[in-house]
Amino acid sequence: MDAAAEPITPHPPRPVRRPLLVQQWRDVTFLHWPVDPDAVWPLLPPGARPDTLDGATYVGLVAFRMRHTGLCRGPGLPYLGTFPETNVRVYSVDRQGRRGVVFLSLDAGRLLPVLAGRWGLGLGYRWAAMRLWRSGPRLGYTCRRRGSTVTSRIEIVPGPALAEPSPLEHFLTARWGLHTAWRGRSLYLPNEHPPWPLHAATLDDLDDGLVAATGLPRPTDEPVSVLYSPGVPARFGAPLRVPG
Repeated sequence: MDAAAEPITPHPPRPVRRPLLVQQWRDVTFLHWPVDPDAVWPLLPPGARPDTLDGATYVGLVAFRMRHTGLCRGPGLPYLGTFPETNVRVYSVDRQGRRGVVFLSLDAGRLLPVLAGRWGLGLGYRWAAMRLWRSGPRLGYTCRRRGSTVTSRIEIVPGPALAEPSPLEHFLTARWGLHTAWRGRSLYLPNEHPPWPLHAATLDDLDDGLVAATGLPRPTDEPVSVLYSPGVPARFGAPLRVPG
């Protein structure tokens, strides 16, 4: 019998005592749309099901700058561990009630981390030509997947800090692990970081092909949530087995 989903909390329910991986997520933009849970379920690893809030689940397009990725306690690599990334993610819960995310795709601007993520954790990293830029208050992200016609462009204007995130904003950002399939096994990688400093944001421009490239329908409506964060440091623990 599957356990009930654990509560959504701003702090991790499983502190990472011995980090396997450290990194920083900076200048993070979150765009989200509702999506049919039945469309998400076939894309999840065995043992995971779509996580829902009031019966709805979501697909996220998340762009940011990865900084100083490194093994164990760091301090991380200033060059090889620093690059732009844009990922497409959905929301999952496993049979033990652990909430997380599943990355349907991860485009990154540095080849070595792409190879390490694909080989070491079974994550769907792709090498891409990417750029993160600022112009006055505007923040932009561009992505062109190498060897493909798939591209993405996001431009936002960050707004004021949120004093208290809504239940939906907590659901979309307070995620303390990821589910992945690796060598025939389903795994859960716990993570921890400080609570997100979240800001409201205005979407100024969007032309994205990454979501549709995962097999989900291309969003045609405006996102229901647009958020910005200056970022947080994060640590991942050792993988945990997910019963199939």
